[in-house]
Amino acid sequence: MKAEVKALITAAVFSALLVSCKKSSSTDNTNGTGTTGGSTSSNPDPIEVTSCSSATGVSKIICLANAFKGQLDANQLAAVQLTYSAANAQKWSNLPQALVQSNYKRIGLNFGSMTTTQIQYAKALVKAVAGTATDEGWDELQQLINADEYLNANGGGSSYGAANYYIALLGTPATTGTFEIQFGGHHTAFANTYKDGVLTGGTPSFRGVEPFTTFTWNSKNNQPIQQEQVALSAMLTALSSTELATAKLTATYSDLVAGPQKDGAFPSTASGIKCSSLTTAQKTLVLNAIKTYVGDIDDANAATFMTRYTNELDNTYISYSGTTGMTTRNDYARIDGPSVWIEYSCQNGVVLSGTHPHSVWRDKTKDYGGN
Repeated sequence: MKAEVKALITAAVFSALLVSCKKSSSTDNTNGTGTTGGSTSSNPDPIEVTSCSSATGVSKIICLANAFKGQLDANQLAAVQLTYSAANAQKWSNLPQALVQSNYKRIGLNFGSMTTTQIQYAKALVKAVAGTATDEGWDELQQLINADEYLNANGGGSSYGAANYYIALLGTPATTGTFEIQFGGHHTAFANTYKDGVLTGGTPSFRGVEPFTTFTWNSKNNQPIQQEQVALSAMLTALSSTELATAKLTATYSDLVAGPQKDGAFPSTASGIKCSSLTTAQKTLVLNAIKTYVGDIDDANAATFMTRYTNELDNTYISYSGTTGMTTRNDYARIDGPSVWIEYSCQNGVVLSGTHPHSVWRDKTKDYGGN
């Protein structure tokens, strides 16, 4: 068992002892319902910032960033408005904050240190830079927070939950210069980088979820990452037996190759089956899988990225190991193009029984805005 998993289990057990009034439900992770306490109070909906309603594009993003900062006191503002640098941009992880290595701990303000109104303003900003599709973009981010609230209440304890999600502004949001809107927590890393008013990168973008099955929380049926799992499985099951043999990797993958703190860890030689050999229908399924990741950024910029990835599709490879279902431990899928890099890895649950996925979207030339 990997050290990080051992650490997660230790933290979960310790937190569970601290909050012994909470009953673990790891034998049934499909149906919890948040009703009082953390669910509705620490995960409020974003506010409608009327002063920014007429703005569009990056002007709206700057307006919302300034509106959020206007809600903060001096100490909070100093914590959230930081220098844009490689060191700050690389401070993201899939782990709960308490278990992240000290030199990579998330920076900025966590929801647990903000008022409900401040959280609503922060969310209004994140919502504006995320995609609008169901189960993608902003909807997916909300569901991921709900999943962590679920873990908090069902055996994970205080290391999990909305209070442990962070937002930071790296560089001052403006139409000139470079800035990044960084948001993340357990199983979530969202990073949009802008240069001179243009989005230059929406990666690294990490998504994972536990529980993996549909669960009810915050009066919502949540199923984040299931669209990715279904799309990747459809991409693979559309291959013939001969094509599957070509696409299958010889190694077993229990985690991501280019996950957190593994910048640039792309193989020098692509493996699997090249998309130029696929039928038009099969290529469409590859693009559908890519869209479930690219759709997490705002719709207009997602379309721009998808055009580039579509143009590069014939030189893109797909591969997998394990089974094609993408639900069993060590099931693994990869999309490796001249620019796009997507990985999906199915692993054992940590707080709950069953499996749960980790996945990442990177861009070989646009990670951290290409800076």
